[in-house]
Amino acid sequence: MTNPLLYTDGYKVDHRRQYPEGTSLVYSNWTPRKSRIEGVEEIVFFGLQYFIKKYIIADFDNNFFARPKEEVLREYTRRINNYLGPNAVGIDHIGDLHDLGYIPMVFKALPEGVSVPIRVPMFTMFNTKTEFFWLTNYFETILSTTVWMPCNSATIAKQYRLILDKYAAETSSVPEFVDWQGHDFSMRGMAGLEAALMSASGHLLSFTGTDTIPAIDFLEEYYNANSDEELVGGSVAATEHSVMSMGTNEGEMQTFKRLVTEVYPNGVVSVVSDTWDLWKVLTEYLPALKSEILAREGKVVIRPDSGDPVKIICGNAEGEHEAERKGVVELLWDIFGGQVNDKGYKELDAHIGAIYGDSITLERARNICEGLKAKGFASTNVVLGVGSFTYQYNTRDTFGFAMKATYGEVNGEGRNIYKDPVTDDGTKKSAKGLIKIVKDGDSYALVDQVSWEEEGRGELKEVFRDGKLLVDEKLSDIRSRVRK
Repeated sequence: MTNPLLYTDGYKVDHRRQYPEGTSLVYSNWTPRKSRIEGVEEIVFFGLQYFIKKYIIADFDNNFFARPKEEVLREYTRRINNYLGPNAVGIDHIGDLHDLGYIPMVFKALPEGVSVPIRVPMFTMFNTKTEFFWLTNYFETILSTTVWMPCNSATIAKQYRLILDKYAAETSSVPEFVDWQGHDFSMRGMAGLEAALMSASGHLLSFTGTDTIPAIDFLEEYYNANSDEELVGGSVAATEHSVMSMGTNEGEMQTFKRLVTEVYPNGVVSVVSDTWDLWKVLTEYLPALKSEILAREGKVVIRPDSGDPVKIICGNAEGEHEAERKGVVELLWDIFGGQVNDKGYKELDAHIGAIYGDSITLERARNICEGLKAKGFASTNVVLGVGSFTYQYNTRDTFGFAMKATYGEVNGEGRNIYKDPVTDDGTKKSAKGLIKIVKDGDSYALVDQVSWEEEGRGELKEVFRDGKLLVDEKLSDIRSRVRK
C-alpha cells in the first residue's frame, strides 16, 4: 500500500519550492512530438481514462485519502529522509492535500481513439486550487509511464489494420475477417503484466484476436466493455510445441489425426506444424488427412512460426524443393482447393487455413499480403500473429511523447512559458501559453497563446475535475473512432 505521491521521479519532490514565489497555477499538456516510424504522422490517443481511474482516483482514494493522515505523513517523511537526507522538502503541503480529500486538478482531453497529428496535444491538465500548483507537473512521471504505451500500441495496431484492410479490399470476399487477421501474441514478452494489459488493449481497438485474456477484464473495468454483449477479444483452440513434441516425431501424424478427429472434431483448431518438418506435414500428413479435415465442421489452421515468414507463407523461388518454392498457402490450395472470388483471387476451402505466429512486422505483413496477391491468392487466407517485438520494442521516444508546462500564473498574472533549446532540432520546442485544439478537416490543429475564454472553446473537453470523472468512455465508441 504505497502512497501514490511517491510514484514520481526523485527530483520532482522539491520543485514546489523552486517555482517563483507567488506561483498559483501550472498548466501543462501531453503531446507526441516526433515519429520514429516511417509513414506514421498521426498517433492514436488512448489510455488517459485508465490513468485517471486507476491512479488519480482509485490509488489516491485507497492508498492516500482513506489512510490516517499521520501514517501517510510518517511514510512520506521516512522515504524522503532516507532518499534525500534530512527532509528540507517539508510535509505540510502533503498534509494539506490529505485534508482536502481529493485531487484538485482538471484534465481536458480529445476523445480517446482519435488520431492526433504529431505536435498536437492530446490533453491538458492544471490545478484548480492555488496552493496545489505543484501537483500538475508532480504527476508527469506516473502519467508518462502509464500513457505512452497504450498510445503506441494502439497506433501501431492501426497501422497493421490499414495494411490488412487495404489488401482485403483488393483481394478478398470477406473483408470483415480482418477483425481476426491480426492476432496479439505479445503478452509473454512484455515488461510486466500492466504493460501487457495496456498494450493488448491498444491492439484490441483495431482487432478482436488476442491471446491476452486479462486485457478483456482490463477493458471491462476501465472502458465499460461488456463481453456478454460484445466481442471484446477472442481466440481459438491451439496447440504448442510441447504438445506436438510429447507425441514424438514418429507419432506426429497420429497427433494431427487425434487432434482433428477426437479432441476437436468440430470448430477451429490451430496446430503447430513446424516442430520438426513443416514441408512433410504439408506434403504427407495433410494429404493423408484430407477426408477427415473436409468432413469436420470447422477449420484446421496450420501454424508455422520459424523461418522467413514471407517465404514460408508465399513461397521461396530459390527454395531447394517444390514445397519450399510454393509455400504454405499454395500447398494448402493444392490439397484442399477452394474458390475463386468475384475479384479473381483464390480463397482456400473453409475447412483449412494458415497462421504465422512469430516475427510479423509491419513490413512483413505488407510483403505477405503483396506476395499472396501476386500469386493470385486473397490476403485473408492467412492470419498474422503480432508479438512483443512489435509492441515492446518501443519507447516513449517512438513518438516523442512529453508532458510540458506552457502557462502559469504568478502573483495573479499569467505567464506564457515555453521550451525551445537552441541546440535541438526542433523536436523539443513546445507550444506556448494556453492552448486550443481546433478541427482541421478530419484532423486536429493546435492554436497556442490563447485567452482563457478561447481555451474553453476548443475541442479539448473536461474529462476530470476535482476528484470526479466527468466523461466515462466506452470501448465500442473508442473502436469506432479508431476505425473511422
